[in-house]
Amino acid sequence: MNILLIHQYFLGDRDPGGSRFNQFVKYWTAAGHRVTVVAGNVNYATGRKDAKYGRRLIMKESHSDKLTVYRCYVSDAYNKSFLGRMWGYISFTLSSLLACLFRVGRHDVMIVTSPPLFVGITGIIFSWLRNIPMIFEVRDLWPESAIDAGVLKNKWLIRAAYRVERLCYKRAAKINVLTPAFREKLILDKGVDPQKICYVPNGADLDLFEPGEKNNWVRERYGLVGKFVVTYMGAHGVANDLRSLLRVAELCQDEPDIVFMLVGDGMEKAKLMRIAAEKGLRNVIFVPPQPKEDVAHFCRASDVCTAVLKKADTFKTVYPNKVFDYMSCAKPILIGIDGVARQLVEESGSGFYVDPDNPYEFKARILQLYRDPELAARLGDNGYRYVAAHFSRQTLAGRYESELRDTAHRARSPVRGLSV
Repeated sequence: MNILLIHQYFLGDRDPGGSRFNQFVKYWTAAGHRVTVVAGNVNYATGRKDAKYGRRLIMKESHSDKLTVYRCYVSDAYNKSFLGRMWGYISFTLSSLLACLFRVGRHDVMIVTSPPLFVGITGIIFSWLRNIPMIFEVRDLWPESAIDAGVLKNKWLIRAAYRVERLCYKRAAKINVLTPAFREKLILDKGVDPQKICYVPNGADLDLFEPGEKNNWVRERYGLVGKFVVTYMGAHGVANDLRSLLRVAELCQDEPDIVFMLVGDGMEKAKLMRIAAEKGLRNVIFVPPQPKEDVAHFCRASDVCTAVLKKADTFKTVYPNKVFDYMSCAKPILIGIDGVARQLVEESGSGFYVDPDNPYEFKARILQLYRDPELAARLGDNGYRYVAAHFSRQTLAGRYESELRDTAHRARSPVRGLSV
């Protein structure tokens, strides 16, 4: 098959961030498929672009005879403010549409992955003009998650976002959701036909993340030898509620062996660093975003890993990909997200739910794992076995490939939408 992927956040070599589709593309090209990726030229984790892109509108990167990536212009204001972020979305929508219309060839099937939701406009227009079946992927429920996080407030933008969302669901040949809760939400609240929805979730990069030596170069470089390290890895944004971790760190100052390591970047990072400095939190280390290949070393260097989000009904539907990374490295997890993420951690026996608004409970769980290394090891082992059995990304790539084949086949059928 010739597969077209429109994904603003597709990683470049050694870029930090989520590598879901980088891994999928690796497996698909190894299976003989040709893949074209239309991606942005600003890394979402850092908000920066490589100097080689400059102000070029579209730049072609040939990675192999099976993979071509077109890097499309995204505004430099992407990570500076809410308005900058919105212009970053809009600028990519425009540049990606131009890339699709004038640079990419014919394809059997197209994947458009959201957020950002507005990339769906590119998919809708290109799918209609070139008669290419589109799989629209819902990685996060937009615009609800942006509204709940408080970053989308303008009533006109909200109205426009809901309109784009409805058009994406209508135009899509299939809609892939990353959690069962997303499927339920689309059916019950959005009126989407259940037959249109498929489910290929986030998963574990078991060839990148695996259990390993805790006392590695990360501990030496960051002065963590002999420390009990509580790690958060990922975005430092408004929705991530990392101030809750700083409140826990403040309570843990009387435990000199306990250190909090926050790895990543985002719009809130400067504020978080300022708060930590004002409170004199010497037990908090801020680490810049790391290439995906190095993130596993930071995970292995940890004693406990955590994920938190603001309390909102929309966030009860998400599986944070970092949780799968933690499981893959056999680390116990303290999950500060209610809903399906909590259910995943509790069903797998890989950790405990903690209320991010209750720093005393959070501290108590940290101390429990600090004082009981056998319990911590058992939770980590449970998580690793569970994720290897149910969420291997190589297996999921095969499931996604089947959905792509089925979508392309139906589009070629004499009666559109029916198998023959």
